[in-house]
Amino acid sequence: MYKKFYRAFSQAPSGSPSSMLHMACHSHHYWPDVTLEAVQQYWQDAALLADDKWGPIFQEKIPAWQSAVARALNLPDASQIAIAPNTHELVYRLLSAFPIDKPLQILTTDGEFYSFTRQLQRLEELPNIQVTRIPKHPFSTLAERFERELHTGNYQLAYASLVFFDSGVVFPELIRIAERKPTQAQFVIDGYHGFFARPIDLSSIADKAFFTAGSYKYLGAGEGMCFMSIPRHCTLRPLNTGWFAEIAELENCSGSVSYGDNWLRFAGATMDYSCLYKGLAIFELFRREGITVEKIHNYVLAAQQRFLRTMDSAGHPFLNREHLIHHDLEHGHGHFFTFDCHSAENAEKLQSELKARAVLCDRRQQLLRLGFAIYHDREETYQQVFGSYE
Repeated sequence: MYKKFYRAFSQAPSGSPSSMLHMACHSHHYWPDVTLEAVQQYWQDAALLADDKWGPIFQEKIPAWQSAVARALNLPDASQIAIAPNTHELVYRLLSAFPIDKPLQILTTDGEFYSFTRQLQRLEELPNIQVTRIPKHPFSTLAERFERELHTGNYQLAYASLVFFDSGVVFPELIRIAERKPTQAQFVIDGYHGFFARPIDLSSIADKAFFTAGSYKYLGAGEGMCFMSIPRHCTLRPLNTGWFAEIAELENCSGSVSYGDNWLRFAGATMDYSCLYKGLAIFELFRREGITVEKIHNYVLAAQQRFLRTMDSAGHPFLNREHLIHHDLEHGHGHFFTFDCHSAENAEKLQSELKARAVLCDRRQQLLRLGFAIYHDREETYQQVFGSYE
């Protein structure tokens, strides 16, 4: 049904079978065809307008992007959505707002994405920073254990993923935990593996938590356009700040460092806006065609159920229920499945076998991940994945 918007899906890479099944789409979705014209329009605007391009970008394009994101997440104030080339830049800017000479206690889990994990490991080398990591397993008690620790300790920052990148499991009750957070704690939700895949309603925590995500994965607009929603009345003063933060007052700079009451509080500096154009083109395509996040999610849920039915009858030694990492496949899972192959060697071998059958996927050490997208045919049974094990 939706495959018609993706020319790239019908054009296999050079030397590959024409029946390539792209299941690495939890990482890099194919871009809808409208993004080609969008990139060309960005080139035209930048080449013809030169420095004057900043007017349309800041007065038209960025507000349009913020409004589209706000609608997708049910956020009440689109002007509170900061943008940057990646989420790491935004999160580090938030971290820089805490006093560097005072103790900083951070609560998180042991299942966060690499960039945040690495950054915390580096920060822990400083004597004033302490990090507590709540084990994500077992998922059935994660919410209770995380919230209990949050209210027991004196944490200035709590950070957790809505959908874990290494398993696809949804953090149970995370939004409700953010609703009940202690007043003194800043709360950050990493929503990258859920944004524009699962329906997400942030209206109850819009002024209580930060939410980060971007266009690289499920929106399908490529790398380079990320965002972070900011609670209204935020008074944090990031130490890491760029000239965009005072772009509205460039002609009247006073020499002091002031911050606006909107997204510019967390603004950085110059970036490439081709991805902004691509993202807007996709938002408009989906609006025009009536494609909502709810429809996307239901489409993928149906695909996952077809996959599970095929898997259950295939008898594969690794792609089976025993090796599938999950908590609640119907209500608490992202748009990819992760299988624990017990060793990196097993995962690498299986990935190679799948590629030989024209199935593209990815792996993280012993974990092999298979993703689902709206450009998979509605009749796809995924028998191609299981080969001779059918």
